[in-house]
Amino acid sequence: MDFELSEEQRAVRELCRDFAREVVAPAAEELDREHRFPVEIVRQMGEMGLFGLPFAEQWGGAGADFLSYCLAIEEISRADAGVGITLEAAVSLGAAPIHDFGTQEQKELLLPDLLAGRKLWAFGLTEPGAGSDAGATRTRAELNDGDWVINGSKQFITNSGTDISAGVTITAVTARRAGAMRGEISAVLVPAGTPGYSVQPAYRKLGWHSSDTHPLAFDDCRVPEASLLGRRGGGYQQFLKTLTGGRIAIAALSVGLAQACLDAALQYAKERSAFGRPISAFQAIQFKLADMAMEVELARWATYRAAVTYEKSQATTGEVQRLAAMAKLYASETSKRAADQAVQIHGGYGFIEDYPVARYWRDAKVNEIGEGTSEVQRMLIARELGC
Repeated sequence: MDFELSEEQRAVRELCRDFAREVVAPAAEELDREHRFPVEIVRQMGEMGLFGLPFAEQWGGAGADFLSYCLAIEEISRADAGVGITLEAAVSLGAAPIHDFGTQEQKELLLPDLLAGRKLWAFGLTEPGAGSDAGATRTRAELNDGDWVINGSKQFITNSGTDISAGVTITAVTARRAGAMRGEISAVLVPAGTPGYSVQPAYRKLGWHSSDTHPLAFDDCRVPEASLLGRRGGGYQQFLKTLTGGRIAIAALSVGLAQACLDAALQYAKERSAFGRPISAFQAIQFKLADMAMEVELARWATYRAAVTYEKSQATTGEVQRLAAMAKLYASETSKRAADQAVQIHGGYGFIEDYPVARYWRDAKVNEIGEGTSEVQRMLIARELGC
C-alpha cells in the first residue's frame, strides 16, 4: 500500500491550494453575503483546466485521475464550499454522465465547452416526491412524432440558472412496467432555452450562498429523440454510477470544509487569551482540536481510498458503493462536527458573521443531505454487509 501522492497529484493540490488562498478565499465572505454566483472565479477555474480534470484529453479534458479531481475539490472547498459545490456538480453531475454514456455526437456538441468551464450542465434527479426514493420519479417523457415530450418537475438543481448554464440531464419515466415497483427510467438531455423548459426562482438557502440552485419545470417540453442519453431504460443504472462518483466528490468537499474549520479554530485558540493564557493552553480546548484533527485525517483517507477504488473499477460494484457511502457519510458528519466545535471554540464571536466559522457552520449541514442523506448512506452500507 502506498499512501504517498504522486508528483502529478501533488502539483494539482498545490495549484488549487494557491488559487483557493489567493482568489477564492478573499472573495468568499462577499459572495456569501451577496448570495452571488462567482462567474469570474468559474471562468478562471475553467482556464486552469479544473472542469476537465478527470476526463479524456480527446474531449478537451486533462486526463488526470479521479483522486486528482477530489484533491481539487478539497482545496477549493477549504476556501468556499459554495464554489466547491459549483465545481463538483459541474463535473460529477453535469459533464460525467455525458462523458460516460453520451453518443459521439453528444460528446462533440457538449463536452468541449463543459470541460473548459465555458458552460455548465446540470443534473435533474430529485423531485418533490422523489429524492432518496429515485424509483418514485414522476417526471414523464413520451415519444411523439420523433420527439420526447417531457412533463414534470425537478428540485434542488445546482448550476441550473446561471448565465452560462447550458442545460440539464433529467431522469424521466419513459414507459410503465406492469407489476414493477418503478417504471422504465431513462435519461434525457434538455438544452437551456427549449420551449416548455423553465427555470424557477432561486431558493433561499441556509448556506452555499455562492452556489446556484433552482427548481425546474417541464410543460410539454419537446426535445429530439436523439436527446436520449445512453440506452432507453438505462437511466437508473446510469445515475447509480453518477451518484457513486458524486458522493466521493462530496466527501472531498466535506474534508476541505472540515479542514477549514480546524484551521480557523486552531488559529483563534492560539490568539485568544483567557485567565492570562491563550485558550489553546487549556485541556478542554486542546481535546476539541485533537478530536477535530483526528477526524479530518480519517475522513481524508477514507475519501482518498474510495477515490482510488472508484478509479480502478469505474463500475458500481458493491465494494465501490460501500466505500463511497462510508467516505461520504463519515466526511460529511465530520464536517458538521468540526463546524460545531469551531463555533464553540470561538465562543460568542463564532455566532457573528464577521468570522468565517459562522459561514462554515451554515455550509456544513447540507453535506449530510445532498447526493444521498446520511440515512441513505447507512442503508447502503448495511445492504453491503448483507443485512
